[in-house]
Amino acid sequence: MAEIVHPLARSIFRGMRHRCPSCGEGRLFWRYLKVQTRCERCDHALDQYPADDGPAYVTILLTGHLIVAPLLLFPIVWEADARWSAPIILGSMTALILALLPRVKGGWIGLMYALGVNDRDARLHTADAAD
Repeated sequence: MAEIVHPLARSIFRGMRHRCPSCGEGRLFWRYLKVQTRCERCDHALDQYPADDGPAYVTILLTGHLIVAPLLLFPIVWEADARWSAPIILGSMTALILALLPRVKGGWIGLMYALGVNDRDARLHTADAAD
């Protein structure tokens, strides 16, 4: 189990705001989901934290709970014409996923920073390392 090296909540919230989890001032992304190599303020290496599939899974989980679960509770969705309800549902899911994914990825990188997990640690826990 990883120990908390840096303040957990502060690091996660800095990442969710697209800021460097170390200093809180430098930008975390240089494009939509492309992580900066180094922070322009504190020169901290930002690309060393693994954020492979975890942010996508968390985003899908959040979207499912925020959109799909309420759809199951309201019968108006099932009674409405599919020509109207399907584009509204799919459009809102797409917008929510596109809005959540960079924030979740930033929070994930902040979590990895707080736990002190980097690329070297991630390679130790793969099945390829056992071969």
